[in-house]
Amino acid sequence: MRDILPADKARRERVLTVIRERYLAHGFDEIETPALEEYSRLHSGMGGDNEKLAYNVLRRGMDAEAIREGADDAAALSDLGLRYDLTVPLARFFASNRGQLPGVFRAIQIGPVWRAERPQKGRYRQFVQCDIDIMGDDSSRAEAELMVASLDAVDALGLDGASVRINDRRVLDWMLDAFGFTADERPGVLITIDKLDKIGPDGIVRELRERDATASAVDAFETFLRRPQTMEFNPFGERQIRKALPGNAPDEIVDHLVGIGEAVAAGRGIEGDIPLVFDPFLVRGMGYYTGTIFELAHPSVPYSLGGGGRYDGMIGRFLGQQVPAVGFSLGFERLVDLVDLGADADAQAVVLVHDADVPVAELVAHKAALIRSGSRVRLERRVKNFKALLERSAADGYTAFATVSAGAEVGALELKPLT
Repeated sequence: MRDILPADKARRERVLTVIRERYLAHGFDEIETPALEEYSRLHSGMGGDNEKLAYNVLRRGMDAEAIREGADDAAALSDLGLRYDLTVPLARFFASNRGQLPGVFRAIQIGPVWRAERPQKGRYRQFVQCDIDIMGDDSSRAEAELMVASLDAVDALGLDGASVRINDRRVLDWMLDAFGFTADERPGVLITIDKLDKIGPDGIVRELRERDATASAVDAFETFLRRPQTMEFNPFGERQIRKALPGNAPDEIVDHLVGIGEAVAAGRGIEGDIPLVFDPFLVRGMGYYTGTIFELAHPSVPYSLGGGGRYDGMIGRFLGQQVPAVGFSLGFERLVDLVDLGADADAQAVVLVHDADVPVAELVAHKAALIRSGSRVRLERRVKNFKALLERSAADGYTAFATVSAGAEVGALELKPLT
């Protein structure tokens, strides 16, 4: 966890403002959920490895004896925990408030989440997530709306050229079944496949054999990985999808993916090359995904800038009936490091540098006059190192300054640019 200094905070808020405005323009409504959720919800088995990283809250009123008795049972010690993502809270929110929400609900959630990560570069124990989700729509329209809105937000941040890698959990299940892996083997096999871009085909095959996966299935998978492939470029569509899969891929799933691409192309107002890439080995580790999964990619960085997928089974756990749902989460902490929106050009920020003998009433009057004109104003007493004071003010986002002497006329100060 970290402190954020004023200039960084201002930059983060500018990025959040752009994202929020683009999502609102696409018809999403912002909600807010508590930082704390019930322990049983956070540890329902759907959060994957994130459940192991949850911060749990000790039950109130427990004495030392009760704590000792429950030492081996986290559920006995804790009844609440800090949210580790925004999806589990959203499912609970929708189940609790469904009667007040439209049949198809488009939600924005922006807020901090907490995970007990090992401290290392780029991984924080408290970080901001920016999510949009659609509940109540089981058609490809929902995925397309999420992708178009997210690509629009990234464009508005100045990151042109972004694309979305897309797959479907049902494709993965069908493919592993076609190779001959058993249902019990699938979770471990998927964990290995998820490392393909890091350890390559040789590493994947070696790890699968070390896992004692079904030998004939590993052989079939290795043959598929090493199959001859042409270097021709195929834009996103049925041909790209079928060429990336074993033969006889299910028509229903392929048609669903093709429909998403057509809708994204229409939403982006483009013809031809759609900003989607089918990746049959895209896994995403969250246990609640049931269908389409996707990740946001940009050519400037080797890592994803967000992702999401369809999780039709989660809300039903809280509501008692199934509700289709799909979500997209932007990696805000990664985005904010790439984006440079500059200062708000429409808002003038002024530093008033005053002498020690200027009466307080005069200072407040000068400040109020500038605020009424739409400026942001800071008062600073003149110091010996005047240049350093101005440099610090510029670093904090201020754009102009004026010096104030006793008796100066209100509204008549001479403003000078800081840069």
